[in-house]
Amino acid sequence: MAEMTTVAWDLGDLFSKVDDPEIDRTLDKALARAKAFAKRYRGRINSDDLTAETLAAAIRELEQISVAETKAASYAAMVFFADTSKPEHGALMQHVQERTTQISLELVFFDLELMAARPEIVDKLLSDERLANYRHFVRASRLFRDHKLAEGEEKILEEKANTGGRAFERLFEESLSAVEFKITLDGEEQSLTEPEIIALLREPNREVRKAAAESLTRGLVENGRLITFIFNTLVYDKSIDDRLRRYDHPEQPRNLANELDRQTVETVISACVEGYPLVARYYRVKREALGIDKLYHYDRYAPLFESRRQYSFDQARKIVLESFGRFSAEMRDAAAEFFERGWIDAEPRKAKRGGAFCMYVTPDAHPYVLLSYLNRKDDITTLSHELGHGVHASLARCQTLVNFSSALPVAELASTFGEILVFESLVAKSDLGQKLALYAEKIEEVFATIFRQAAMYRFEQELHRARRELGELTAE
Repeated sequence: MAEMTTVAWDLGDLFSKVDDPEIDRTLDKALARAKAFAKRYRGRINSDDLTAETLAAAIRELEQISVAETKAASYAAMVFFADTSKPEHGALMQHVQERTTQISLELVFFDLELMAARPEIVDKLLSDERLANYRHFVRASRLFRDHKLAEGEEKILEEKANTGGRAFERLFEESLSAVEFKITLDGEEQSLTEPEIIALLREPNREVRKAAAESLTRGLVENGRLITFIFNTLVYDKSIDDRLRRYDHPEQPRNLANELDRQTVETVISACVEGYPLVARYYRVKREALGIDKLYHYDRYAPLFESRRQYSFDQARKIVLESFGRFSAEMRDAAAEFFERGWIDAEPRKAKRGGAFCMYVTPDAHPYVLLSYLNRKDDITTLSHELGHGVHASLARCQTLVNFSSALPVAELASTFGEILVFESLVAKSDLGQKLALYAEKIEEVFATIFRQAAMYRFEQELHRARRELGELTAE
């Protein structure tokens, strides 16, 4: 069995430690600049006298302020997600959120004025080359112009968010990360984290998969009262925001953020739903291949061939870099930086947030990747997915902050492409049996990326409607 990885990231490029005084100094400077910004530009953006030079200068200054607070916020979030159990980590994240709220309150006016500015003035200014780098930012910001409140109301919502939705999101992260999932393996009772128990759902041994599924359910049910309350609160909180901001349906703010219209999204989802029979057909074939009478939920990820092969983190690194390099040396080199410079936190540990993500941070810094690497082949897929994001972020550092990140539909192209490169590399080195297993796993990953996401989307639509029509929902 391969040894568990101990790869942890080095956040020293941002700040040296949790109580680094530079964190508050950075936020103090950002707040001072935000106050000066408000004095300089209030009343000048939503004005018939607005010029391209003024708007471009304002956005550049806004970017510099945002870079400072983003670094502090990213550092605090990554420290917290890497270990949610330490009170000082939660305290830092809360402290930084409160400080960044102070900064945001000074800057609220700019967004409101930019959105309120008359179209004939803004459209004319955007043809000026001095705003060439900011055309998309301005147009994307103005998509929300019908859904903003008065400045005083926006400030109240921003300030109360730290004891509202954001607080419940933190409570969820801390609570779920602390759950210990009990399971008996080889006659020994063990306490596993969420990523560890989920990993067992891919075990060749059906009894292990069944025990893991029961353990996962039991652990969640035991915490069901708390999780259900958090869930209800967050969904209700969104319904209040949507009502105050005059959104016609719960999906509307997400669609606007993704720069997609409702019809396009519904067309895609409907096409996925029409494809559900294909998924059912695949699982009928898989049931026959596994030689079982009935396929249960814990059989979804059962491997088609008995295999306990494990991959060390070093092996995963080699596979990913070779796969990326086969496509592009530049892509390989960008990914290699993550390994060489300590930009990855892959060590499984208790109280670490589940799942995986790539934190972009800012263009003048660099991105970081978090996952729990458990020496399994699908962990290589996860690593390649997040490094797809990471390479995208690294190559986007030539942009300024407002153009640094992209909408979700674009961002996921890079990550999915990273997965495909690794998949093709593994297939090329496999015999027929291994290829069949790999293609089965890839099909199931596609189901998770497309069909299951469509099912979750439909579930969330019904969830929000039910919460609004029926009130607080039960766990069932």
